[in-house]
Amino acid sequence: MAAYDLEEQERIDALKDWWDKWGNWVYAAVAMFFAGVAGTQLWKNYQGKQHEEAEVLFKSVTKASQESIASRDPKKLTEAAALMADKYPKSFQATEARLMAAKSEFEAGKLDEAAKHLQWVVDHGRDAFRPIARVRLAQVLLDQKKFDEALQQLERVKDTGYIALVADVRGDVLSAQGKKAEAREAYQLAVDKADERSPVKFVSQSKLDALGGSTKPAEPAKGGKS
Repeated sequence: MAAYDLEEQERIDALKDWWDKWGNWVYAAVAMFFAGVAGTQLWKNYQGKQHEEAEVLFKSVTKASQESIASRDPKKLTEAAALMADKYPKSFQATEARLMAAKSEFEAGKLDEAAKHLQWVVDHGRDAFRPIARVRLAQVLLDQKKFDEALQQLERVKDTGYIALVADVRGDVLSAQGKKAEAREAYQLAVDKADERSPVKFVSQSKLDALGGSTKPAEPAKGGKS
């Protein structure tokens, strides 16, 4: 005879009906869960491998940088940076390599090449490095006398940590355009916003002095007669 009483049998029958209706969905959900776990682990493994490979390739970039400094020829560094960016565009190392190549090209007087590297960082580099890439690109554009483009790059830097540096470079651009009053205002902002120990403060103050000094109104002498 059946060992289950009527109430228990009803529960079993209900469970069987539920399983007949939803069992395949349960299997599918379980399969998806384990596939997700496996996929996550594979992705982590892939990322780890990519990081290791990028580190190895970045060593060749560093070597190329040293050779470029010694020979004063940025060609090898530019090629290594381009390869790095092509193979691992999302890596920190790709952004760093492009910035290194831009510096080397700039120092060699190859402004067009320097601009290309910096534009790559602006368009594809790691977010944390895009502001400094824009500032450096503005400096290159300034040397190329592309003043409006330089100012546009500076306007797109929204990170508050770059206020002083952006103001200093803007002052350089405005000064080159002959806009002395606006340049003084920019340098004054740089002086006001720069940290006390920042070299930007000293440099901007020197430029401001060369244009006639502070734009702030002089404070009235204390103890004077009204």
